[in-house]
Amino acid sequence: MRVMSYNVHSGIGMDGLYDLERIVRTIAQADADIVGLQEVDVHFGQRSRFEHMADRLADRLGMSVYFAPIYVLPPSEGREEERQFGVALLSRLPIRKTANHQLTRLSTQEASALPEPKPGLLEAVLGAADRQLRVYVTHLDYRTDPAVRRMQIGEMLQLAGVHTDPVLVIGDFNARPDSPELAPLFSAFPDSWTAVGADAGHTFPADQPDRKIDYILASGHLRTIRTHTIPGTASDHVPIVADLEFADRADKESEETEEVKGL
Repeated sequence: MRVMSYNVHSGIGMDGLYDLERIVRTIAQADADIVGLQEVDVHFGQRSRFEHMADRLADRLGMSVYFAPIYVLPPSEGREEERQFGVALLSRLPIRKTANHQLTRLSTQEASALPEPKPGLLEAVLGAADRQLRVYVTHLDYRTDPAVRRMQIGEMLQLAGVHTDPVLVIGDFNARPDSPELAPLFSAFPDSWTAVGADAGHTFPADQPDRKIDYILASGHLRTIRTHTIPGTASDHVPIVADLEFADRADKESEETEEVKGL
């Protein structure tokens, strides 16, 4: 099972140009089964040609999609569609259930000076083989002060930490791996890159990556096989990819192999 996290920067590359086909090619290159996207525009504005990015990506890639807006704003002048911005999930696996949960946020679209609940924590239950997989896609606060991120992580753990089925947490956390506020999240859901990554796994900025702020976390039900990034400048981030397997299935296959060897 291949998983990808990609902040697509509203389809705008490091050259400042909107080109969703570059994003399509990057995702297709990964050949991922599950893709968590951040900074997705839906009829948001001229910067992304008022396109429904989530639907267009799903159509071009032949995948199912669920979009979870963080912001839903009035239409632009002369248009009828609400302007939306948020996170999305693309999946080759059946999407059985979805929800858009609230997290504490400092708005980037409103003049509010205080953190307040806003949607944009995507949850989806996927059908994977003979079991289900619970996936969260998130985009945490970008500010240097970690206070809001710390609140967001606590809220995420209250939601994701209660489940007994396999869980993935995918997203742009806007914090480096050694950031103290991330420690509780890593304790509950280990970082797939740390498990097997051969290098630092830098994901930002795309033209000269010097820090890792994008993650694929997996509960103990899942085992990481390998990870990698995909170089390119279609966005201001490079995507991160992880190959995972269900741990109990891997253990069973290992036991069966040992039995065959013993014959």
